[in-house]
Amino acid sequence: MHEMSIAMAVVGQVEEAARAGGAHAVTSVRLQVGELAGVVPDALAFCFELACAGTVLEGAELVTESVTARARCGSCPGTWAVGMPPELCCPGCGRATDVELLSGRELEILSVRWEDGPAGAPTREPIPEEA
Repeated sequence: MHEMSIAMAVVGQVEEAARAGGAHAVTSVRLQVGELAGVVPDALAFCFELACAGTVLEGAELVTESVTARARCGSCPGTWAVGMPPELCCPGCGRATDVELLSGRELEILSVRWEDGPAGAPTREPIPEEA
C-alpha cells in the first residue's frame, strides 16, 4: 500500500517545516489529491494517523480536497471530466490523438496549521491583577 509511503513523506515534510517555524504541535494538514493520483483517501487517512504517532503531528487532522480529472481536446474546443477509469477520447470530435490532461494528478500539501512556541508555554501573557 503506497498510501503509507505518501503519509510518511507528508509527515516528514510538515514536521520539518513545523520545527523550523518553532511549532510545538501541528493541528491540521490540508492536501489536494487528484482523482488520477492513485490514492485511496480512507487508506491515506488511516496511514496518516499511524505516521503521525510520536511526532509533532500526533493528533493532527488530515483534510483532503479531491480534484476532478479534466482533459482538453486540441482539435476542438471541448473539455470534459475524464472519470475513472479515465476516458481520454474527446466526446465532441472522437479524437484521442491531441488530448491534454488538465487536472487530476495532483498530490500536494496545500496548508498546515500549527501552534507556535515550546510545549507548555503560555500562548499569551497573563493580565496582571490590580492592587
